[in-house]
Amino acid sequence: MATPDENRSSARTTTAGAGGLHGLGRWCARHWVLVLIGWLVLLGALHGLQNSVGGTYSDDFSLPGVQSHTGQQVLAAHAPSAGGTNAQIVLHDATGPLTGVSGQIGQSVTSLQHLPHVLAVQNPLPAPGAPPTGALSSNGTIGYLTVRFDSNPTTFGTDYLHGVDDAVAPLRAAGVQVEYGGPLGELARPHTKDLTSEAIGFAVAVVVLLIGFGSVVAAGLPLVTALIAVIVGLSCLSLLAIAFTFATVSPTLATMIGLGVGIDYALFLITRHRQLLMDGVDPVEAAGKSVSTSGRAVIVSGCTVAIALAGLSVSRVSFIGKLGVAAMVTVATAVLGAITLVPALLGLLGRRIDRWRVRTPVAEGSSAGDGTGEQAHGAWHNYARRVERRPWWFLAGGVVVIAVLAIPLFSIRLGHIDDGADPTSFTDRRAFDLITQGFGPGANGPLTIVVDQSAVPAGDRATLAGDLQHALTGVPGAASISPLQPTPDGDVLIATAISTGAPQDAVTTHLFNHLLHDALPQGTAGTTAKSYLTGTTAAQLDFLELVSARLPLIIAVVVGLAFLIILAVFRGLLVAVKAAVLNLLSIAASYGVVVAVFQWGWGGPALGVAGKVPIESYVPMMMFAIVFGLSMDYEVFLLSRVHESWIHTGDSRGSVAHGLEITARVISCAALIMVSVFAAFILSDNIVVKMLGLGLAVSVLVDATVVRLLLVPAVLTLLGRHAWWLPHWLDRLLPHLNVEGE
Repeated sequence: MATPDENRSSARTTTAGAGGLHGLGRWCARHWVLVLIGWLVLLGALHGLQNSVGGTYSDDFSLPGVQSHTGQQVLAAHAPSAGGTNAQIVLHDATGPLTGVSGQIGQSVTSLQHLPHVLAVQNPLPAPGAPPTGALSSNGTIGYLTVRFDSNPTTFGTDYLHGVDDAVAPLRAAGVQVEYGGPLGELARPHTKDLTSEAIGFAVAVVVLLIGFGSVVAAGLPLVTALIAVIVGLSCLSLLAIAFTFATVSPTLATMIGLGVGIDYALFLITRHRQLLMDGVDPVEAAGKSVSTSGRAVIVSGCTVAIALAGLSVSRVSFIGKLGVAAMVTVATAVLGAITLVPALLGLLGRRIDRWRVRTPVAEGSSAGDGTGEQAHGAWHNYARRVERRPWWFLAGGVVVIAVLAIPLFSIRLGHIDDGADPTSFTDRRAFDLITQGFGPGANGPLTIVVDQSAVPAGDRATLAGDLQHALTGVPGAASISPLQPTPDGDVLIATAISTGAPQDAVTTHLFNHLLHDALPQGTAGTTAKSYLTGTTAAQLDFLELVSARLPLIIAVVVGLAFLIILAVFRGLLVAVKAAVLNLLSIAASYGVVVAVFQWGWGGPALGVAGKVPIESYVPMMMFAIVFGLSMDYEVFLLSRVHESWIHTGDSRGSVAHGLEITARVISCAALIMVSVFAAFILSDNIVVKMLGLGLAVSVLVDATVVRLLLVPAVLTLLGRHAWWLPHWLDRLLPHLNVEGE
């Protein structure tokens, strides 16, 4: 076990970087004019570029190599008009059958066929003497045009909708209700920036910071720096979107994470700076010391969050990996803003940081923080002493709370949320409801059956078609399966399967699996034919299967990397194990709450969710990476003070009390701000954003209360000196990282 003297020696060998950060903080505080001008120029230039040439965002669930993507390629090669990406334009005439507006429908079909990117348009009304198309309801009042595009319409930009609107204008003029479904409906969603969530999060943050700091100026600094850093980060993300396809949720996710960590990082630096000013340190020197101490913790924390987000790339799914990259962009700008913009503003203010007081500012504690007992002991110190006297009771209480919250996790069902959960103000939701009314819920997510028989001898193809048709008869969960039809070259057979349930329902997933793994292999058995299920719903279900299979790998990688960081920083094997395990518990609790609210429907309607929905397939993966990274934030800030005291005193129990005394107030303020920022995004119309907002808010709340106030002090007290034990051979192998400098 390393002794305090050995730890002090180790710490002295790792402070070389502190000088550089100390100098950076001093320079920024002394030359605040240059730093502020630099940030404002950067802000204006990037924002201008974003508005002029910034990229767009779209959801692309395609996965090269999976069966749905291969099937789509086969279909495009043998029947180009049946390939590509299809979207529905749903028509409803409340006055009578759509046959009464057949002329307008034909006119709209012709206009749509002349639009760029359109491969084919199917008229819902059959030609004279032709069989029904299946796109007209039994009473004839609801129908839909199927438009096939050469690529996903969400990438075309909203200006493309002008041409679509012009094409269907004759129908609307005739009194027909026209709604856009699928990716075309997604493109038509309102894309105006809704600042409600950000405004609410900011309002709560202002109140919390005013209470925490006691002055308007000190409360405003974290908000200003976080806002500037996030805008710069979002502008960078928009420029990256020129070359890369980012999901539509990316900017919202980046804003959510960037605001949360940006306010937190600035808060930790300003808290240390204010205490140094109270201790009589010169403002410029105080800024330098703050950056060289708390600034180092900010950098380590930011790297931990970034590493956790980078772990998403292990999924080898570009959609998921790019969500992590989007969040990493604003985390990086938040760190940069904390160590440059914050000290510059502190230099500008000097000793006026506590101007316009709403109450008397409260000291953080002795800036020396040596744990010798020279500083006054407050409520948090006394609380830590109570934990010290009864650690098993506090440990048991925390575990029980988390276990109860995590119970719903065991019934989690991953899936893809369909348009039926969207607000009725969205055109794709209205299209979804009309198709459900006219054709049943399964018609919103048809599965396209593709059988490649190009390698089958011509004489055997009739037998193959018969066997397949027999295998596709009476399939459980199928409302209908159309007869197999050959492509013009005769090499591919095509059919459409309609589920009895909506695309997000479990019955549709079961139908997909049964067709793919049972019915189609049975029908092609003994032949060289290859079968596929393709279409939007099939691609989403393939995506779900792939993500579910790779989630354990992501968890292992992120936990392993975070474990190594904590181990290298704090030189305690059991401390690192404790950090990993407790963070997993807080994540389990947040998963449980999300399942209860959205999947079980406990309060979902109150949040604007129509009915019960599955958990979006990639939400647990995203939540894990983000929550684990943010949890390590607070772990680093708390343990850095505990470890600092342990190095100076060798008193393991007293160090826990000292660390909690110094950090509890600021961590509580930071956590409350982050909870409010995340919770405000529950107001979003996007169900995935609601899930992420609720899950992240709950996880931070649990982490800052149950984990930091109950479990961490209880576990550290029980471990005692053993918490900081590290084998000598491992100590020599690990790099030495001193998170708090001198």
